Amino acid sequence: MDLMYKMIKNMRNSLLILGLIILFKTNASAQSYNTLWIPDTLTGTNFNLTIKDTFAQIVNTGNQTITGGINGKFWGPTLIINKGDVVNMNVQNDLNDSTTIHWHGMHLPAVMDGGPHQIIPPGTLWQPYWEVKNQASTLWYHPHLHEMSQEQITKGIGGFIIVRDAAEAALALPRKYGVDDIPIAITDRDFNTQNQFSIVPYGDSIMANMTLRAQYSVPAQYVRLRLLNGAIEASYNLGFSDNRSFYIIGTDGGLLDAPLLINGTTPRYLLSAGERVEILVNFSGQSGSSVFLKAYNQSLGNFIPGGESFPNGPFASFLGHTNYNIVKLNVTNTTANPITSVPTSLVTNTYPLEQDAALTRIITLSDSAGVTSVPILGPNAFILGHQLFNFNTINHSIPLNQTEVWELKSTSVFGHPFHIHDVEFKILTINGATPPTYQQGWKDVVLVEGGKTVRFIAKFDDYADAIHPFMYHCHIALHEDEGMMGQFVVTDLNSVNEISKEEIPITLFPNPAHDKLFVEFKNQAQSAYYVSIKDLLGRTKLMLPNPYLKDGIDISTLSKGVYTISIMEKGSKQVITKTFIVN
Repeated sequence: MDLMYKMIKNMRNSLLILGLIILFKTNASAQSYNTLWIPDTLTGTNFNLTIKDTFAQIVNTGNQTITGGINGKFWGPTLIINKGDVVNMNVQNDLNDSTTIHWHGMHLPAVMDGGPHQIIPPGTLWQPYWEVKNQASTLWYHPHLHEMSQEQITKGIGGFIIVRDAAEAALALPRKYGVDDIPIAITDRDFNTQNQFSIVPYGDSIMANMTLRAQYSVPAQYVRLRLLNGAIEASYNLGFSDNRSFYIIGTDGGLLDAPLLINGTTPRYLLSAGERVEILVNFSGQSGSSVFLKAYNQSLGNFIPGGESFPNGPFASFLGHTNYNIVKLNVTNTTANPITSVPTSLVTNTYPLEQDAALTRIITLSDSAGVTSVPILGPNAFILGHQLFNFNTINHSIPLNQTEVWELKSTSVFGHPFHIHDVEFKILTINGATPPTYQQGWKDVVLVEGGKTVRFIAKFDDYADAIHPFMYHCHIALHEDEGMMGQFVVTDLNSVNEISKEEIPITLFPNPAHDKLFVEFKNQAQSAYYVSIKDLLGRTKLMLPNPYLKDGIDISTLSKGVYTISIMEKGSKQVITKTFIVN
């Protein structure tokens, strides 16, 4: 489904196109498969992540593909973290462009969130940290640089996050990573004749973990698949080639109260861009057989992403409104101590109650005529709240610890996967009706179909920040880049954040410094909200959100020379700038 699609796409003779399609389908069973790549894992509390421009032999023959990767040729390691731990991320940007890394689904301070405001320039080390408060779940991380998200995600920058906790560990579930607990990031890409990625909304080639025509061996027992839709735009109506049933055990934000059996004549789960689902599939007694995980997108309507069928133009794709294989699963022998049954219950979730909501906040999703500032969708861009995204506009201010209902009201003709940062939510209704059982767990992405209304409830607890906002947006990267995004701040009404004009005395020592630089406020009640260090050419080298200064700032990565340090004081938000020397 890769280069032949591209060949077909470039042909002008319709009869030749038809002939090639027939030939392709006739010989589909003779295709060779590539082993599904499983990302390496990183565990613990300190994670070193280097983002870089690189290349990989994705297409079996011909040129290598220029990619972007984290600690490798594409994608990145799976981060396995534990609830309750404080994790420290050392994110080094060695790209030629600025970027950001957003910890999608993570509940954390806004200054650590990695949205469009936490820009990491080339050559800069960003060091966010936070206490893991999420329950066991499958999250992910990816670029979120405004107007560049589509391009950088297309290059393959991203990775899984697996959160573990005691409640999940006590359950008899598959958790042997890469054996019976398998992460699969599903996406589609368009390759040009030189095997390079085209920056387009839809691709002609389906990929699993950046692998074309993927296959993988699974044991003859229950297997856990952690499925992520990492596509630019497409949704995938997932099922198996033999229409076998499967259990849903978790959605975006964690495990359900109990496993949910998806069965019937056509068991399916529609997975939208940015969304995750954890499923259990029973391969017991099937050693030697094979089955395909498939996308059954032929059943999707024209206004569901991936359900359209455009013959030409920027949205053309041979995968549009068709059914296609994603990964071939070859069943092998059982492992030692296999999981052979499904727990009757999982965890006990406690959701916010609608009667506790302080207000209902209405967010409109609509089409806009007359927009000229977006290159692909203009003059008919999609927008939130009747306006395009503006860095300087805070769309909503939410008091800390407030419970709210958000009403996503669509007048758009198209379906949009809506994502909100900071919180997981509980869907209350979809177009006035109780959502399907498989949509009643913790979520951070929900597909809002054209003309429909989705209501969800969430509590905005733990973190307040009047400076750095959280985002909400359509998770179709093209729509997000072209302005279908808003932002909100969570504010602590009990705190005072008045900007003082009085000079704040601080001391730097030692100066010159070598491995560590210490910053000391004369007033011990004051502290640093943000620290950045630049060289004499004005290039940012270190970005430290809410740093813990008692142990000093690690400057061992800096070359000898003169630097400036800018320190924003937490209470007053005043910025103090000093010069120091590294020897």
